[in-house]
Amino acid sequence: MINRIAVIGAGIMGNGIAQVIGTAGIHVNLYDIDQASLNKAFSTIEKNLDLMTQKSILDIEAKSTILKRISGTTNLKECVSQCDMIIEVVSEILDLKQTLYKQIENIVKDDVIIASNTSAIPLTELTQQAKIPERFIITHFMNPATLVPLVEIITQDVTDVDVIDRTMQFIKRIGKSPIRLKKEIPGAVVNRLQAALLREAFHLVEQDVVSLQDIDQIIKDGPGFRWAFIGPMQMVDLGGLDTWKRIIDHLSPVLEDSKTCSSLVQQLVENGRLGTKAGKGIFDYDDNLLERIIFERDRDFIELLKLRNPVDNKAHTLEA
Repeated sequence: MINRIAVIGAGIMGNGIAQVIGTAGIHVNLYDIDQASLNKAFSTIEKNLDLMTQKSILDIEAKSTILKRISGTTNLKECVSQCDMIIEVVSEILDLKQTLYKQIENIVKDDVIIASNTSAIPLTELTQQAKIPERFIITHFMNPATLVPLVEIITQDVTDVDVIDRTMQFIKRIGKSPIRLKKEIPGAVVNRLQAALLREAFHLVEQDVVSLQDIDQIIKDGPGFRWAFIGPMQMVDLGGLDTWKRIIDHLSPVLEDSKTCSSLVQQLVENGRLGTKAGKGIFDYDDNLLERIIFERDRDFIELLKLRNPVDNKAHTLEA
């Protein structure tokens, strides 16, 4: 059984994954290259846990217990040496990840699982320089990792069956919903579906059919509202396959099919409008606005989780 985890990278995804693991009753070591990043990560985790207690998804007395299960360090060897599984959550730079894997493989035992949270780089590329590629796997958590149930599990032909089984069991143990892809494919599934929707959405904005603000409202109040509970495949069944065949046959010839990102996004990036991290993207943000948006997002996601799981609204707080 996997009893101790190392999470490498204390950013938005890393600290969220560490929180989920600690909440599930498992000890986790959180690593980053500098103490300031770790301090920021623990501050974020505390805020997240406070919100969960306020929304009655977590017992008040559990907060300190969870925090005690999460250790922070800037020493990589100290972080990984006693762990059964390592989850890498560093920047999406292949050389950076491969260099990190070399360091880790020189420290840990041969049976330690090494997972990546990558959403873009194929596992076959990640493991090109690995000593034991059979022990590598992708566990792609969604943002915010603390609340979104899905984790995409991506393997390659050489991935050890035991690694797959242990990883699937672990992801279920921490209260997530693991879906293993049948084959490795660029972008996996979630990002491909999101990219297809965004390509059409930006096209409609560029054609002056709808505003950027209205796109968000349309998705939230239309498809997003339905997909939270029935999913697109069941939606098609409920609407009738013959009806949807006619709709798709009619629309397919006129849907956007460009092979590069929209000119609107390219222009925003060129102008330094990179999103919340730059204080401006499609919309403008200041610190207060961003904090309020994230708080309201997480608050509403918690309420959605409670609706989807009415029998057991409490987060996992198993004793280690």
